[in-house]
Amino acid sequence: MSLLLLVFPVLPAIDYSFKLGEIPTYLAQMDYGLFLVECSLSIVIALCLVFISKVLFYEKYILLKQRQTLARLVIDRRYYETEQVSKENLFDFDISWGNKQGKEKIAYFPKIYFQAKEGYLYVRFPTDGRAYQEQFLQLNSTLETAFYGELESVIREDGYICYKLLYAIARDRLNIKELHSDKGKLALMKRTVWDFDKLPHALICGGTGAGKTYTILSILLGLLKGACHKDDIVICDPKNADLADLEGIFPRVYSKKGGIRASVRAFKNDMLARSTEMKEMDNYVTGKNYRYLGLRPQFLVFDEFVAYMEMLDYKEQAELLSDLKQIVMLGRQAGYFLIVGLQRPDARYLADGIRDQFHLRLALGRNSDSGYTMMFGETNKKFTFKEIVGFGYVDAGKGVISEFYSPFVDSDFDFITAFKENA
Repeated sequence: MSLLLLVFPVLPAIDYSFKLGEIPTYLAQMDYGLFLVECSLSIVIALCLVFISKVLFYEKYILLKQRQTLARLVIDRRYYETEQVSKENLFDFDISWGNKQGKEKIAYFPKIYFQAKEGYLYVRFPTDGRAYQEQFLQLNSTLETAFYGELESVIREDGYICYKLLYAIARDRLNIKELHSDKGKLALMKRTVWDFDKLPHALICGGTGAGKTYTILSILLGLLKGACHKDDIVICDPKNADLADLEGIFPRVYSKKGGIRASVRAFKNDMLARSTEMKEMDNYVTGKNYRYLGLRPQFLVFDEFVAYMEMLDYKEQAELLSDLKQIVMLGRQAGYFLIVGLQRPDARYLADGIRDQFHLRLALGRNSDSGYTMMFGETNKKFTFKEIVGFGYVDAGKGVISEFYSPFVDSDFDFITAFKENA
């Protein structure tokens, strides 16, 4: 007992009684101004702590939430195997039936790995030949919806299938002033890059108000800032609209039927001539492209392609398609690239032999199911629509379709001035 008293000494008794009659006197002596200041200060401090906590730990909270989402997916879909076991414990004995109660035990649980790295989510499922392997190979759209991300690629690894997802892709949107190209690449978003040296030719579709023209103008500006010179670009605008306004800045801008036809033919002939000249250069090496030989890329920008095709008769259409087909088939090695804009990727004018050669495909705005099919082919992608100018879907040549946000253009931004400054 004495030892306890040494450790826990007896404290003097405190009288916590409070006389009701003293309350009015206490309230009368209170400094209400100081009280309000203290309350306000406490609220401000509390809000600051909440804000700081959100900034510091928000990413960890999201990561934990995503892991929980993956765990629920596995449990709810029962991607595991169980077996019945009996227990000898007295409390597990069913008196009414006189039998031991059975208990479900997990016999097999797949090893699933989740990783968040540099803005990407990596989810790996085993391909060990067990019962759920086929389901694991078909989780593309499920994971996109569950993680509010966009599938960037599907990677087959030894014993695993890895889904690489772009997380919070809307944050990747670039400002028009940030666009630039370098070494055969043009970043359209932070993690969406058009590698035109390896994956040439671009197909851009979008109806009125979808942002197609602004996107083409943005690509042109990005190419000028690093990849090529104004003399390396041919522009065709059969509707004599926004791209036609670049006449006077770019030396080769065409809006008339005859001029457009002649420019496409000349572009093809220049490509064939360069291909021959490359082989005659002293530093030519088999398998190397135009960049290795110190040549600049050339671009043919053809907006409102379907509208122009409607102006031609059958023979003229066939001749134009023949020229374009040669460009998309042979242009990569020589550095001749095609950018086509249209409102709808009509299979009548873009047969599979041509359309399949466009490795960058952008579908802006609202499109029908058949429109998406003509643009991207058969896919199980679940397309949605967002009321955002410049929103759409992109396949940058990897066979994976993800959300796209065209470069943001400030209200006071002037394309004509920007082209003059960079031409």
